Amino acid sequence: MGAGIAEVLARAGHPTQLQDLNDDLLASARQRIHQSLERAHSKQKITAEQAQRGRDNLVDHNRPDLVVEAVLEDIQVKIGILQPLSHQHPEAILASNTSSLSLTQMAAACHRPERVIGMHFFNPPPIMELLEIVVAEQTDTHTQQAVEQLARQLGKTPILVKDVPGFASSRLGIILGMEAIRMLESGVASAADIDKAMELGYRHPMGPLKLTDLVGLDVRLAIADHLTHEIGPQFTPPPLLRRLVRAGRLGKKTGHGFYRWNGNEAS
Repeated sequence: MGAGIAEVLARAGHPTQLQDLNDDLLASARQRIHQSLERAHSKQKITAEQAQRGRDNLVDHNRPDLVVEAVLEDIQVKIGILQPLSHQHPEAILASNTSSLSLTQMAAACHRPERVIGMHFFNPPPIMELLEIVVAEQTDTHTQQAVEQLARQLGKTPILVKDVPGFASSRLGIILGMEAIRMLESGVASAADIDKAMELGYRHPMGPLKLTDLVGLDVRLAIADHLTHEIGPQFTPPPLLRRLVRAGRLGKKTGHGFYRWNGNEAS
């Protein structure tokens, strides 16, 4: 997600600095962005000039007016990133790509809580149109308006939601995903046929089980556990999901989840 978000910003003309735990991860992220730009160019989604602009806007040093964190879905880890940044860059907007955690709690730990906001991109960020903007209790109007304007400049369609567990998208997506897993677990239909029901019957671009593979079974399990605790038992993860996560079947990133993956192809 971090590499995808960086690509979106760089494509739109913003000097963008990548940060990660080590140089190897940074090099891998940069390579993925270059490959994504090349694919988009080969499919005539962008011009050669736009692809080159995206590469040129990946810079080594930058004084940010916006920081977007996309670390794992753990609020203490996110606070550990955002809190020092709020002192290092007090004028910058600090955005979290969280899909379910409390922006209000993150903001409370920061030096400038009014500059903290949620920017929930969807996977893959260069392709997906939606940007869910989550307003913490402390977020000021200037920050909200600046991020809404940026979303449109990035070519995204923003929705504005309150800071409640799961926001709008994850709350609906998780409830559908958990029910699809329960159906698979009880033998209602195969994974492929459950997904086809939503793709062809309801015009979803991707079925809930394939989407869970794409997002990561571990990620969806963590969100479901969080929503169960915060909202109620309707989000309780099925035992099948826990078993697959324990087995290391995390979806596309491990090559096996509800589907087997060969690159971008699922079977």
